[in-house]
Amino acid sequence: MSTTDADATSAGSPVESPEPDARGPWERFGWLMAVIWMIFLIYPIIALVASTAPLAWRVVAWAALAAFALAYITGFVLGMRSGWGRVARPVAVIFPLLILFAAATSPAIGWSALGFLPFVMSYASYGMRGWWHWATSIASVVIVTAVLIGFGGHPAVLPIFVIVIILAVVNTINVWLISRSIRSEQLRVDLATSHERETISRDVHDLIGHSLTVVKLKAELAAKLVDRDPERAKRELAEIAELTGEAITGVRSTVTGLRASGLAEQLAASKAAVEMAGLEFEVEGAVDAMSPAQSLTASWILREATTNILRHAQASKAQVAFAPGTVVIDDDGVGIGDRPPSPSSNGMRGMVERASAAGATLTVGEAPHGGTRVQLQW
Repeated sequence: MSTTDADATSAGSPVESPEPDARGPWERFGWLMAVIWMIFLIYPIIALVASTAPLAWRVVAWAALAAFALAYITGFVLGMRSGWGRVARPVAVIFPLLILFAAATSPAIGWSALGFLPFVMSYASYGMRGWWHWATSIASVVIVTAVLIGFGGHPAVLPIFVIVIILAVVNTINVWLISRSIRSEQLRVDLATSHERETISRDVHDLIGHSLTVVKLKAELAAKLVDRDPERAKRELAEIAELTGEAITGVRSTVTGLRASGLAEQLAASKAAVEMAGLEFEVEGAVDAMSPAQSLTASWILREATTNILRHAQASKAQVAFAPGTVVIDDDGVGIGDRPPSPSSNGMRGMVERASAAGATLTVGEAPHGGTRVQLQW
């Protein structure tokens, strides 16, 4: 980013020097919800305190209960980081461990181990999703129903039965609503992409139409001057070559933007461009941390930031970090304060305008270890 570029942000977005936190509030504090949910472990805890099972089984149960709580919170946090669109491998690995830990308490507390079912059901619904939600919900309802029948409608089992039934319904509705919201958002992204393609098509038409018109006029003029004024004809031909080069560059840039409309595609394109220039390129997090609507804007910001790094930064390394609702792009170059002025700041203005239109904030400042940081945050 050039000095001029940086100045362009002063009116449209804040420029900060302190190191910002790349994580959104949900990622930073959302784990508290999992901790608060732990209060419902009071039921198996009470059963374990009152248990008359052999000491060995009670020790195993206490250890399993502690492991269950730790695994549940860990899986919850990892699930938030991975986003709704994918299931991270650690999240999937933790799921069977939760079932194992819950089952390990049953020799000590018996049917009270069913108190773990709401945790397992919610984990499957919001952490695993898809058919895991359906399989776990159905299995939980079947298990608790069988136990209730087996105990002849015992009043101590009935509350768990009611909770499991209600939770199965609520989780199903929530999963459906979230999935529907994501599909609607994806549709909005597709419509926005279609509109963007139409805009690009018009831009290409206008660019080529204007350039070819000027080239035609200058070519006709050069043909008339080639005998009368050779020097003037040479200048006209040189201008034709310059106009043609500018048109080709503009078309290539536009087509590249059209091809790399997706965030994953743009990330791959940026990586290839940076590494081709001899710079290191690192990625933290996953593009799935961004919602579909956010990804569309993030891809454009990443493209422009990559261009600025290659043109102005004099860097040896670039890094892109993804977190829910946030993209951070760092370089270790000369920094925005020491770079020579750029002849144009249209790129930066475009980034600010696009971020603002998407309801996001674009922040440009010094990177923690020198260089420039560009942060896009919702």
